[in-house]
Amino acid sequence: MFAVYAKEPNADDPLSSLVVGERPDPEVPEGWVRVSVRAASLNMHDIWTLRGVGIKPDQFPMILGCDGAGVLDDGSEVVLHSVINDPAWRGEETLDPKRTLLTEKYQGTFADSVVVPARNVLPKPAGLSFAEAATMGTAWLTAYRMLFVKSGLRPGQTMLVQGASGGVSTALVQLGRAAGFRVWVTGRTEEKRALAESLGAHATFEPGARLPERVDAVFETVGKATWSHSLKSLKPGGIVVVSGSTSGPDPSADLQRVFFLQLRVVGSTMGTRDELADLLSYVDLKGIRPQIGAEMPMTEAKQGFADMLAGNTAGKIVFTR
Repeated sequence: MFAVYAKEPNADDPLSSLVVGERPDPEVPEGWVRVSVRAASLNMHDIWTLRGVGIKPDQFPMILGCDGAGVLDDGSEVVLHSVINDPAWRGEETLDPKRTLLTEKYQGTFADSVVVPARNVLPKPAGLSFAEAATMGTAWLTAYRMLFVKSGLRPGQTMLVQGASGGVSTALVQLGRAAGFRVWVTGRTEEKRALAESLGAHATFEPGARLPERVDAVFETVGKATWSHSLKSLKPGGIVVVSGSTSGPDPSADLQRVFFLQLRVVGSTMGTRDELADLLSYVDLKGIRPQIGAEMPMTEAKQGFADMLAGNTAGKIVFTR
């Protein structure tokens, strides 16, 4: 079958390991289902996989793609939940120490078809296209959990999103505006700040800028480049919710500020199947449509990867079949 895959890990030149070609058709174990992929969205996780992060060398070649939407053999239209748990695990899926994402142990969604446990598919809302639904399982689920499960924010309070144009960031802006928060965003360029405002941000600022006032919560996916600004932007007792560190970790945690102002730092990883179901219902009820910055055939995946690696994003990059 057609697939976009990583042939081997390459930390220094990840795109050189990217192959658009053919892979064997997957077998369907008992309790699993085959999904004919209609659309799948690109995530930074796919770049990390090309670099060999979070995956053992002997697991290559690996079909890329953490999330997607498609059709079951019986014709049902579905959205994928990409967190796959150990069969013996009972409890909240994201706390399973043996959990894995598609592309870490099991083959991913950038292919004609993908095989997942039956519980990892959810009905696709009729109001979402396959391309829109393909953005939900990773970036939008991460944003939903950060905002509604982890932050403790109430409507009317002020949130700051660090970074204006990535998949999680644009989802946070759209979800936050719909939920009644005052949404502020930082962005490196005028174009990125304008995008955030078009999605509902009430105000945008250059990175590191002094804000008009301190905020109730900061949503952090950047890491070292923005961490100091995130802590300085919080009100006493405020919270920073962290789901990534694309610029690397910050070895200077500024603990004196954390304890003196009683700040809270909370980690957030992906989301549960039930949270994905709630997210799908929420966007359907609110009529929210995710920001797709680029939609292209899966055969042109190399361009999408190059754009993400260069930071040329304006929302989610989606590949279609």
